[in-house]
Amino acid sequence: MAYLPEPPYAHGAVGRTGILLINLGTPAAPTPAAVRSYLREFLSDPRVVEIPRALWNPILYGLVLTTRPRKSAERYAAIWTEDGSPLEVYTARQAKLLQGLLGERLKAGIVVEHAMRYGEPSIASVLGRLKAARVERLLVLPLYPQYSASTSASAFDAVFEWCQRTRNVPELRLVKHFHDHPAYIRALGDSVREFWRAHGRPDRLVMSFHGVPRYTLERGDPYHCECQKSARLLAAELELPDTAWQIAFQSRFGRAEWLRPYTADAAAELGRSGVRRIDVVCPGFVSDCLETLEEIALEVKALFLNAGGKAFNLIPCLNDRPGWIAALAAIAADTLGDWIVGPAERDAREAAARDGAARAKRLGATA
Repeated sequence: MAYLPEPPYAHGAVGRTGILLINLGTPAAPTPAAVRSYLREFLSDPRVVEIPRALWNPILYGLVLTTRPRKSAERYAAIWTEDGSPLEVYTARQAKLLQGLLGERLKAGIVVEHAMRYGEPSIASVLGRLKAARVERLLVLPLYPQYSASTSASAFDAVFEWCQRTRNVPELRLVKHFHDHPAYIRALGDSVREFWRAHGRPDRLVMSFHGVPRYTLERGDPYHCECQKSARLLAAELELPDTAWQIAFQSRFGRAEWLRPYTADAAAELGRSGVRRIDVVCPGFVSDCLETLEEIALEVKALFLNAGGKAFNLIPCLNDRPGWIAALAAIAADTLGDWIVGPAERDAREAAARDGAARAKRLGATA
């Protein structure tokens, strides 16, 4: 195997600590060509589609990639901003704000970068930048509150693939999930309460999570259980009775059965049953994206109103809210642990590194 080039080594250089935030990804533009490229990478991942390649590839290349990109591009165009894809914009802001907050709190230069599992910036390219910045301790934090093999595990796969091609692998720590982290639940609760203070309360709060095929639950994926726990904890944080909220799952794809109840069906049924207003919050997404801004805010809203409902609101995702950035810092700090050092210990490490460099030169080191 040919390893990736290593950055120049310098005696006495102090290794840095880094955090890599990973989100799902987005097309580079709201065009059929860009969407086709993105979907090809996304739907070729065996973690995402667990169908044998001999059966799936003819469907992917013969049907999905010839019919879906144009329709999806129209949907992306409906939510695209001057700055680009909302998912990319918010994820980049989260990384920048997290680095600033940690810098203020720790008085240390922790490097925070973001990457996308599919599309750009790629995980491999960002890992290369972190290595060039002399990051030797890396926390990998996928921005999926609830663990699933199709999301968090796939992100880890990409990190490990890069490690296989790297000679000097950094020390790694992983955040598997944060579905029940008190700071995450509190940030969610604060965002809902703030929305209700401005707009009043609904008759029903629907907590909509991204769906996955039902067979993943039967094969041992913990995603469904973690969604249920997040929902229960958020309801408790908001002090909601059982009659005031419900859980649902969105974004079904293909003919297989997915986790139920489906958000679209639940919204239509609520409209038919005489519920006048529903608010939808999406606890599985920390950034607004196609699935929230288009699927929920436009498609599901139309289903509810056409079925007899009177008012529908999408509660924005956590995005770049200060409370969410503080929660993200708390989640990261829990796993960073002893990697976080104070000024005195940091000065001691730097002094030891300088002494080590001096000794190495006395012994004949030239680099």
